[in-house]
Amino acid sequence: MLFVQAGDGYPYYARPRHPGGKPTLADVVKVRERQRELGVPEAFEWVHETTPDLYDIAIEAGLEVLRAPLLVLDPDRLPEPRPHVRVLGTRPVEVSVVAQLAFSSPGTSQGDVGVAERDAALLEATPMSTRHRHAVADLPGEGVLAVGTAQRAGDVVEVAGIGTLPAARRRGLGGAVTAELARDALDRGAKLVFLSAGSPEIARVYERVGFRLAGTACIASPVVG
Repeated sequence: MLFVQAGDGYPYYARPRHPGGKPTLADVVKVRERQRELGVPEAFEWVHETTPDLYDIAIEAGLEVLRAPLLVLDPDRLPEPRPHVRVLGTRPVEVSVVAQLAFSSPGTSQGDVGVAERDAALLEATPMSTRHRHAVADLPGEGVLAVGTAQRAGDVVEVAGIGTLPAARRRGLGGAVTAELARDALDRGAKLVFLSAGSPEIARVYERVGFRLAGTACIASPVVG
């Protein structure tokens, strides 16, 4: 199944129908051809536990597949709110800048990129509109050090884009932002809050703030190089 974005916006991915039959190599090749015709990324996403055969087929079709831990929120395990972490209905420019700097150094290890690099990037940043909810860890004297986004479909909310400046890691800020977005989603009527993590190490950050492993999200794209 291929989703096509109408108008401006982030292009969607293809995914297998659920429930449905077993996808074949020919199915994946056909979808990739259609994606190229439309000028959209050759991207596929699915839950491995519901369509396990697609992993090997995607590899055979020339795609590389990230297997990301898929986690759902246990509301009873949410920690108490942290000071200086708040949810916003608008997207301040710091959200984009901090996220970009954070994801340029993936993982949970500390690094050198910090407040100085953020402030330099902010001088050239352009504000963006959004329909999503955003959270920031905005500490006195340091400014925004960690950010995240929540996007909603009906009564389901996905938390995404959690990022902390490398120099500010190992302070619990990414987990605090995640928890605050989850709490906000529940307060606004969400029945299910979920997220996917880039690695088991990152997943442990989310497990500490009330999320539990529920499956494996597979994210496939063409092999680079």
